[in-house]
Amino acid sequence: MGCDLPARNRTHAIMVGQVKVGGGAPVSVQSMTNHPMRQTDGGPCLDVAGNLAQIGRLSAEGCEIVRVAIPNMRSLDAFGEICSRSPLPVVADIHFDHRIAVAAARKGAAALRINPGNIGDMDKVDLVIEAAGEAGVPIRIGVNGGSLSQAWRERTDIPLAERLAGSACEFVEHFESRGFDKLAVSAKASDCMVTVETYRLISERLPHVPLHLGVTEAGTGMRGAIKSSVALGILLSEGIGDTLRISLTDDTVLEVRAAWDLLAACNLRHVRAELVSCPTCSRCQVDMIPIAQEVERRLAAVHRPLKVAVMGCEVNGPGEASDADIGVACGRGSGLIFAKGSPLCRVPAESIVDALFEQIDRLWA
Repeated sequence: MGCDLPARNRTHAIMVGQVKVGGGAPVSVQSMTNHPMRQTDGGPCLDVAGNLAQIGRLSAEGCEIVRVAIPNMRSLDAFGEICSRSPLPVVADIHFDHRIAVAAARKGAAALRINPGNIGDMDKVDLVIEAAGEAGVPIRIGVNGGSLSQAWRERTDIPLAERLAGSACEFVEHFESRGFDKLAVSAKASDCMVTVETYRLISERLPHVPLHLGVTEAGTGMRGAIKSSVALGILLSEGIGDTLRISLTDDTVLEVRAAWDLLAACNLRHVRAELVSCPTCSRCQVDMIPIAQEVERRLAAVHRPLKVAVMGCEVNGPGEASDADIGVACGRGSGLIFAKGSPLCRVPAESIVDALFEQIDRLWA
């Protein structure tokens, strides 16, 4: 399965609902709802049905932890109902107003995510710490360029990565001085290399604290997935990171798919079917690109760690793809279906996709 990766950094474990984060647990996959607020007589409020529907879709894709933003006090009852009915542990995402964080802990949040740097003075942060302690839920300390502690915000003489890491460590020291250690930390930047350096620094200085990886404001679909994969792939290959979100300006289901593809590419977790396919060249004698795209689309519903190959000619056929569980090698107007390098049957080009999935159903029903 490729080169061995470094051992995971052994952070302490926290529980987000029933999901273990840190302590050697598998790297978990997160996402966040973005369903529009509903309008009420009192103003905008969280939409319970819409959020639960989105959480259901995320859960079906393999999401393990979901975050829900609580923008105002009037949304707290709705948030509590979402928590009670969600199939996934729900993290309350709060900015600016510590009162919302305090109330969310009492409404059933599985964890709180706050940026102490935008909550206000530390007396308000301490009230959040007390509420989380009473509820027995962890807190993720979030840090980014807009939510540094005051001291680190003013240190424009040093690189951003150093300021992000310094601020995160300062906040952790404060929480731990208050006797609260159910902590995770995120320190995100939109720049890949700044993100990498920041997490390296934090991992070195706080080796016991679980790290939530992510690139903030990564962008739309492909661009965001590439940026996230560059930064997070480097960190994961170094044994850094306990949970992650690939943040995209796109359908949140794509965040989860991208996260699982990243973890599989790093040989950390294999839970979804994987497509391997050649880029095609002038030797290809079928219209292979739409064939590969349709196989990929249908594989999204196959939740088992199969490697499925779609190859364009005999050069990249059963021999080169012999480690695939099943695949097809395309020839002149036809395709040879094979499993573990051994031929199964030859079918016309127009039947390749259906025939391939018939064999998948037969062999792995």
